[in-house]
Amino acid sequence: MAIEARILRAIGKIPRGKVSTYGAVARAAGFPGAARRVAWTLHRSFGLPWHRILGAGGEIRLRGDGAVEQRLRLEAEGVAFRGRRVDMRRHEFKFPGKSHQS
Repeated sequence: MAIEARILRAIGKIPRGKVSTYGAVARAAGFPGAARRVAWTLHRSFGLPWHRILGAGGEIRLRGDGAVEQRLRLEAEGVAFRGRRVDMRRHEFKFPGKSHQS
């Protein structure tokens, strides 16, 4: 499966009221270290819940009107912020997969 298709599938798993990071989506798609590819795929695609993807630590990486729209969309889904960042403890989506805990 093409990298974009795997990224799109991972993004599609994030439910309403939850968020993930570019890096976590890349890892879930099987491409650790490909966070920029996730951003590129989001930019080129339509109909995705793009607003649910954030920078590391829950930061909105967009600027200007895009950042305002992203925050408004997330708040409409019930996502809480702590200052300028999403409260990741409450809202981070954990992709299913192998646990690396000992």
